[in-house]
Amino acid sequence: MAIGSKELATVELDTFEDGRLVDELKKAKEELFNLRFQSATGQLESHGRLRAVKRDIARIYTVIHERELGIRATPAPLEVAPKATKAKKKSKADAAVEAPADEAASTDKNEEAK
Repeated sequence: MAIGSKELATVELDTFEDGRLVDELKKAKEELFNLRFQSATGQLESHGRLRAVKRDIARIYTVIHERELGIRATPAPLEVAPKATKAKKKSKADAAVEAPADEAASTDKNEEAK
């Protein structure tokens, strides 16, 4: 890619989530507004930057639209490691110890019911 921002290459845009793409689009539009304002007042030093920012905006819009159509894959969200739970899982040995006690209690209830 000869023209445009190096950090907004299509390969780089593929790794961005939808929210970040929208943020980048807003930043690029603000920059374009400022560049046009500088151009109108005669303060613009690099006229090529106008063209580069316009292409960046078009590139972002293309990626967003292709994701909506299902042409381009949306990156998988980052998985957060599950937090440690306070309740410990019972081991097989603990379950075996508790099981006979439960059976004894149920037989006592059955005998009382008779």
